Amino acid sequence: MEHDNQNDDQSNHMLNKKLSRRDMLRLAGVGGVGLLLGGGAISSILSSESKSNSSPSTTLIQDPDSIPFYGEHQAGIITPSQNFICFAAFDVVADNISDLRKMFQKWTTASASIASGSLIGNVNDNPNLPPSDTGEAAELSPSRCTITFGVGPTLFDTRFGLQNKRPPSFQELPLFKADSLEPEWCGGDLCVQVCADDLQVAFHAIRNLARIARGTAVLRWTQEGFQRSTQADPKSATPRNLLGFKDGTANPDVTDSKLMKEVVWSQSIDGTSWMSGGSYMAVRRVRMRIEVWDRSTLRDQENTFGRHRHTGAPLGARDEFDTLKLDELDSKGQPIIPTNSHVALAHGDGSIQMLRRSYSYSSGMDLKTGQLDAGLLFISFQRDLQKQFIPIQLRLSNNDLLNEYAVHKGSAVFACFPGTTEGGFIGETLFGRI
Repeated sequence: MEHDNQNDDQSNHMLNKKLSRRDMLRLAGVGGVGLLLGGGAISSILSSESKSNSSPSTTLIQDPDSIPFYGEHQAGIITPSQNFICFAAFDVVADNISDLRKMFQKWTTASASIASGSLIGNVNDNPNLPPSDTGEAAELSPSRCTITFGVGPTLFDTRFGLQNKRPPSFQELPLFKADSLEPEWCGGDLCVQVCADDLQVAFHAIRNLARIARGTAVLRWTQEGFQRSTQADPKSATPRNLLGFKDGTANPDVTDSKLMKEVVWSQSIDGTSWMSGGSYMAVRRVRMRIEVWDRSTLRDQENTFGRHRHTGAPLGARDEFDTLKLDELDSKGQPIIPTNSHVALAHGDGSIQMLRRSYSYSSGMDLKTGQLDAGLLFISFQRDLQKQFIPIQLRLSNNDLLNEYAVHKGSAVFACFPGTTEGGFIGETLFGRI
């Protein structure tokens, strides 16, 4: 009897004191408090304890340097470019749309956590379970991380019954004249573009999304990229590519909402309602023949681009943003800006625009040639690939002087969804709710 009273006193003491998570798990294991409170009560306490005792070991440091994940449009399209990119294309291995829908729901929840600076999930401090977050970004700031999702033309085959939802003009790009495409850098059912001011934060996002996708989608190809950092260039001038020239000078003004509707955002009147507020992405992996370029004279380099290397100004002008005067002639009656220069062909008559969001890449040495495997991960967003990207690329592939120094090795296109609100998920306009 005395022994029973001692047990009652110990039980009352345990119930009245604040128990640690470790105490609760230990006691639940031996049945002490488990029998007194029941499994549901233990779960409630554990959940409450987990929420109330957040620490650097369970959440990332909250930082004002974050970009909201939820919104009318996906972040990472008209968002000012961050320092780094991790790009991944996936192939879907699931055979039903329900699994695909569930994956995008999980991806949305995880991405919102990453963008806000929180670890994924709530199982990150239990020694008996695998952590729900891989942890390499713990205690790092969000670093303006954005995560952008899209689907490729191959997703609209017969596997998921989405044939009727494929946008009429959405298809793989044609083979252009200067292409030397390699299959390992082309295509994909899905894409994830992660941009951030810290490469480890960006890699963390791709790694965890690939882990969440296991059993539903597998990686097809990935590419990391970089541009000048905000620390190296506090003025945020137009970044330079690996050939030393400024890249992106003629981009449309992303703060002009009317212009963005004309150039970037898909509209319901385009005939595909689920893409309204989304955008079509073109991705090209462009290998640069750096060693050949480095032996070229400055005059040849500037004629190739049609701009001055130092200032970025059009040939014959002084400022980077001076108007292109493609009909201006020199003293010999020749165009000051060569008609087959990169800027002349990309501009054309000025009636076609797209938003470029490219990054340089370096993937070490090509073991076959001993040369650097480096170049440009070209990315553009547009309202219609057929009316914007393809006409420009046709001009460039046929006549661009830059083709002597660059070769396109990879190619893919993706329909990037509109944004979503909290409680919804990216892709629900296409896949529908459960």
